[in-house]
Amino acid sequence: MGGRNIDLNFCSSEFSFVSWLEDLNLIPLVQISDPFYIKLVKEFYSNLRMASNHNKEFALTSTVKGERIYLDARILASILHIPHTGLYVFENKKWPEVEGFHPNQILSILYPNDPNVHPNMALTTNRLSVDHRLLHHLIVQQILPTGGGYAKLSRMQVFLMWCILSKIEFCFPLLMLKTMVRAFSQKKSVLPFGSILTKVFLHFHIRLEGEVATKLKK
Repeated sequence: MGGRNIDLNFCSSEFSFVSWLEDLNLIPLVQISDPFYIKLVKEFYSNLRMASNHNKEFALTSTVKGERIYLDARILASILHIPHTGLYVFENKKWPEVEGFHPNQILSILYPNDPNVHPNMALTTNRLSVDHRLLHHLIVQQILPTGGGYAKLSRMQVFLMWCILSKIEFCFPLLMLKTMVRAFSQKKSVLPFGSILTKVFLHFHIRLEGEVATKLKK
């Protein structure tokens, strides 16, 4: 529910994935260390509704402790200090179709010792380099949370890794908003972005005094 953050002091000198995130100005996202509030997160999702702004862009609303929350990609990006520009696509099972993206190309990077990469191959993390495994871990925790653990990669996760490795801007705030809606619609789904929602609550002046906080894991 909460997500995780990274220790930049340790990781910057040891791992390449930090520079990949810096290139796309995503470091603030993975550095979020706020505690999260399970009761308020549940209230946020139980009151979640889809909306659209005056430009007919995707947005959502909710109410927490009587305070109305309105989020679109631009507002969420401003709260998190990350970009809201770039391409957007989402596929649950099949490969995204984007100009310049070829599954075999990124698979050859992720599995350099496998001469037989192909789009239908099994996508497992145990054969990834440490940097690529950490990048996948961060995507699962903070960008596209799933309840499926870390042993396997989805095709969408591989595509996001391609965007980051290729320095291609992707509208991560929009992906996060739509992930919130999917989590709400799938009743058994894990409720994602707990610590990110703490920042949202603070932005909308929702009082946190007296609420039970859960600390974020590193």
